[in-house]
Amino acid sequence: MSFKLNILITGCSAGGMGAALAIAFHRAGHHVYATARNTSKLAPLVEQGIETLALDVISESSIAAAVETVTAALPDGKGLDILVNNAGGSYVMPVADMSLPDAKRLFDLNVWSYIAVTQAFLPLLLKATRSIVVNHTSVGSIFAFPFQGTYNASKAAMAMFSETMRLELAPFGIRVVDLKTGGVKTNIIANTNANAHGERLPKGSIYEPARDIMESTMTQEKVLGFGTTAEQWATDVSAILLRSNPPAMIWKGEMATLCWLISLLPWNPLTGFLRRLSGLDVLEKVIVESRKQAA
Repeated sequence: MSFKLNILITGCSAGGMGAALAIAFHRAGHHVYATARNTSKLAPLVEQGIETLALDVISESSIAAAVETVTAALPDGKGLDILVNNAGGSYVMPVADMSLPDAKRLFDLNVWSYIAVTQAFLPLLLKATRSIVVNHTSVGSIFAFPFQGTYNASKAAMAMFSETMRLELAPFGIRVVDLKTGGVKTNIIANTNANAHGERLPKGSIYEPARDIMESTMTQEKVLGFGTTAEQWATDVSAILLRSNPPAMIWKGEMATLCWLISLLPWNPLTGFLRRLSGLDVLEKVIVESRKQAA
């Protein structure tokens, strides 16, 4: 697209994919509204001349204020061309031990906030000639990563919402894109993982014999250095979204293309890899041996 677009992105804290995407769109010559709950984390974007504003995606009043700000800032008669629902979080815990309140909070962030933000900005999206709603899901929406059931389920739910929204909004000229991301090196784990600040396997867990292994897995240490750079991911994603006819799904990030290919198969050949990556293979041996000794 050769003309200047108005783009709003949620979850643009420094070091994350939202920030990288904001920079990529900005460098392509478009007007970006980069948002985050904590505006102090937007300072690096301000330094690059990107417009920033506060937006807590799980706060109705914050969403309303952001809509008012963007409406006033847009040129007369102009609408919002691209809305990127990117803000999100993670939660690593076995299903047997997960906290239902924590799980519900993650769904509030990874699912319901996307719907709320889209509904609020819909009038501005309707004013644009060919607007796009981008819902950032994950390859985890189709693959069951062990101990990330809540995260996987939230992304799967949002993927289905995206498909439904794509059909429902098509009569109004609004396209909906499901952005399925693979491995990307960012600080999302440190910033958003519910386990990153002291929460560990609860007492009495059935995984108690393998607590050390389980808690190491919960920190996601094995995947911290895994993936493409956020900058490369953002460059690739922005280029696709700026096409005249972007696809309904975008697969980008480490192993994303492989995941897409595997999604076409009737079985998942990555099961063994996922078991090793999550430590489930070692954990299973410890659990089995512990049960033998207790018998």
